[in-house]
Amino acid sequence: MLSSTEYKRIKEKSVTGRYVINEQIISVLEKLPSEFSVSYIGDSVQKRKIYSVTVGNGSNKILMWSQMHGNESTTTKAVLDLFNYLQEDTKEVHEIKANCTLHIIPMLNPDGADAYTRINANKIDLNRDAQNQTQPESTILMAEYKKFKPNYCFNLHDQRTIFNVGTTNKPATVSFLAPAHDEERTISTTRGISMQLIVAMNTELQKLIPGQVGRYDDGFNANCVGDTFQMLHIPTILFESGHYPNDYERETTRELIYISLLKAIGTISLGIITNYSQKDYTAIPENGKLFLDVLISNVEEINPNLDANTDIGILFKETLKDGFIEFVPTIEKVGKLKNSYYGHKTYNCLKDEELFVLKKEPFIELLEEYIA
Repeated sequence: MLSSTEYKRIKEKSVTGRYVINEQIISVLEKLPSEFSVSYIGDSVQKRKIYSVTVGNGSNKILMWSQMHGNESTTTKAVLDLFNYLQEDTKEVHEIKANCTLHIIPMLNPDGADAYTRINANKIDLNRDAQNQTQPESTILMAEYKKFKPNYCFNLHDQRTIFNVGTTNKPATVSFLAPAHDEERTISTTRGISMQLIVAMNTELQKLIPGQVGRYDDGFNANCVGDTFQMLHIPTILFESGHYPNDYERETTRELIYISLLKAIGTISLGIITNYSQKDYTAIPENGKLFLDVLISNVEEINPNLDANTDIGILFKETLKDGFIEFVPTIEKVGKLKNSYYGHKTYNCLKDEELFVLKKEPFIELLEEYIA
């Protein structure tokens, strides 16, 4: 397996940033060598073509899909990097191809990707359509599942910047979930395998981002795809790409997801899942929701009419404009926040040097308008 330091050579440089659309995916797929089987598997609501890629011929069959939510593109970029890695002439790559068959849908919701929305063109959340199967994208995924008959499923997503690890001030840069298969959230054999694979990935990630791996909420919802596949007795893992400091384009997180995918696939390929203990899964802290993008404390220093110890929390709204994503600041919370929340950026107005920098930030106009 290639080390992280070699990632720059592997990275698919034609696709970067948060706004990733179907045309970019198709361009990459057209360049894949013949050992990658690229198949047209159906159309989205707005008749955009959806493709799958199959590589390897091993007995361990892994199905993965990305951008089920159109505005969650980080894992899609990591999948493109994975395609590049699988073209390497190395012992590890040959082992993966001999031991595993990977069947990957790089973009399940191209309409949502084009509009940069979570939902599809019919305004349906595909990850709440697993049982009813009302949308063409949902039926495509289920048809691929039934045809491929996977031994493992990887459900690839992004999560918001609000998530922290446990109660700490560490961002949940990567989060995982072994989805429940029943209301009681019992540990079946297949769910236990999902947990062991997550432990394997967490073991790798702790070397790179100690304390920045979280465990996603495991409340059962049969309408979610991951829960549905777990109910069908297939080990399923939810991947959630989160925030790394100063990485709003999620290029660092992309690399970490790529590393996670390699670790999971490698663990399956080598048949060493049993090396990892289920109990270490529950040791991964659950995600909290304690982060703001910007936390500004003691704002009464700017406006004396405000109460003492007034803090303002800002979240960025991701907005598509002219083919790029703008991070538009919005005031999310006001009050005594600094002992309850963390900020990816923080400013204390009692400190002259921080107040000086704050007044040069692009969101200062929003702040001044609010506190005027």
